[in-house]
Amino acid sequence: MNPDTLTWLILLLPLLSAATIVVGIGRWSNLSALVSTGTAFLSLVFSVMLATNGEAVASIAYPWIDLSPSFQVNIGFTLDKLALGMMLIVSSIGFLVHLFSLGYMRDDSGKSRYFAGLSLFLFSMSGIVLADNFVMMFIFWELVGVSSYILIGHWYEKNSAAEAGKKAFLVNRIGDFGFMTGILLVWILTGSIYFKEIAQAVGGVANAGLLNAAVLCVFAGAVGKSAQVPLHVWLPDAMEGPTPVSALIHAATMVAAGVYMLARVSFLVDASAVAGTTIAWVGAITALLAALMALQQDDIKRVLAYSTLSQLGYMVMAQGLGSAGADAGMFHLYTHAFFKALLFLGSGAVIYACHHEQDIWRMGGLRKRMPITFWTFALGTAALIAVPFTSGFWSKEAILEALLQQKMHGPYAVGIIVAFLTPFYMTRLVLVAFFGPSRTKEAEHAREVEPVMWIPLALLAVMAVFSAYRFLAAPLVAAGHADFGHFFSHFGLTATLSLVGLVGGVAGAWFLYRTAQKDPISIPLFRDKFRIDELYLFFVDKIQDGLARGLTRLDRDVIDPLIARFPAALSLAGGSVSRALQTGNVQTYAFLFGLGVVALLYFVL
Repeated sequence: MNPDTLTWLILLLPLLSAATIVVGIGRWSNLSALVSTGTAFLSLVFSVMLATNGEAVASIAYPWIDLSPSFQVNIGFTLDKLALGMMLIVSSIGFLVHLFSLGYMRDDSGKSRYFAGLSLFLFSMSGIVLADNFVMMFIFWELVGVSSYILIGHWYEKNSAAEAGKKAFLVNRIGDFGFMTGILLVWILTGSIYFKEIAQAVGGVANAGLLNAAVLCVFAGAVGKSAQVPLHVWLPDAMEGPTPVSALIHAATMVAAGVYMLARVSFLVDASAVAGTTIAWVGAITALLAALMALQQDDIKRVLAYSTLSQLGYMVMAQGLGSAGADAGMFHLYTHAFFKALLFLGSGAVIYACHHEQDIWRMGGLRKRMPITFWTFALGTAALIAVPFTSGFWSKEAILEALLQQKMHGPYAVGIIVAFLTPFYMTRLVLVAFFGPSRTKEAEHAREVEPVMWIPLALLAVMAVFSAYRFLAAPLVAAGHADFGHFFSHFGLTATLSLVGLVGGVAGAWFLYRTAQKDPISIPLFRDKFRIDELYLFFVDKIQDGLARGLTRLDRDVIDPLIARFPAALSLAGGSVSRALQTGNVQTYAFLFGLGVVALLYFVL
């Protein structure tokens, strides 16, 4: 099958699945689930076939908008190494999430709607990955926002879920407005919306200030989608959606879109030193703040959510280096996709077995009751905290080395600190949830989940450990791979500090939490997420809404009476006087006429 046909099938099959479920088979929930899962599997198969064909020599493009010669937009596909590798990640994680959902969402009343949303999400993300121009990418970028709104608010009967969906949608609109502005500025500066043409033209842009502004506006889109400070507030609340949705959003799709987009336009970051430094520091601040927030979270999914924020900060730090760090950032995206999907699905298995209990302090003792879930979760944790020679170790080291080589010492130092915090909060989670005595009846009665749920966990556990190694990284078209020779010959500052952070974090958490029945540490600032949500609420309620209320009163009490009502009242009064004079009596008109003549003579003579 030729690359053109394969690409169209990968893109359109999920859309066809969503349309079929919504229009035709939605009343049969089991059939809807099978159709959606089947198309996800076919997308994976076709992605593998496309990747094994080798990198395409040219993009595939079809005319869409033609305003020749000033403006043309094509539906265009890029099939380079970056797109092929990302497509494999999206389709593989997407299929495993579908498979896990067959068990997790078995009895859900809105199962058909849920699987239609998954298919629409897969279609939207595939469009972002395959797009060869900014306009096509932006269209699918917005579709990802719509489908995430649908999935996060799946249980819309619950007010918190409905609010979380709206929050994700609205916060992302802020970033997307910046993204749209950046696209327009790039078009003005380079005369093109196509990535290849922009890469060739950006070196000739003379207006450095406007170019910096354009790149930062484009980055605003990534700040929203990849939940970087200050637009990170939507991501933890997205946990209100079903747990498989959390795995899909946090592992390889929505939040990865921003990192992927930055890698796709790394040539813009190369051309703007100011923007590159800003991007790296935003990533560093996000990584640190999110890791500190994770230290005091008790909801198992929220710990993982803030962990995702922190790891995205690592990836964005790397993208701030431009082409010098793009491969390292994408390498970490690849490995993170597998171990974070594993951790979220593992948390879903725990929540499912504990009758939808999510507080880790109401669990305990699950290691023996759920052995498969425990060991797979432990392997995912090992990869996340960068235990030597797991996949996360290799990709995290690649980012830190790139930062050090480019002399980004500030973000590098932050990365080392986060390398201590990550083992600490993840060891805390594992010890509290899986070790010690059962703290509730739900935890005491928990049992291992069924095969349709633990088989994806087992597959992801293998990938979490080994996805960085060449025998898996090469088929995945990954942007990097494990290199023992380079590691041992360059074992230096980064490796030493990382290992010290790993040992210190695990040991500190073991000392504090191995027998704890309640949290021995209480830091309200971290637990309250630095009160950033409250700051936004204050701004919206007191400043924005207060200003709106003030303007409303000004309109009601001043502008409306003076500008609208007074002229109308004056006109009405004049009309009333004039109407009183129109009596229809000839004698009255003669009298008034005579009075007018006398008055005229008086004023003239």
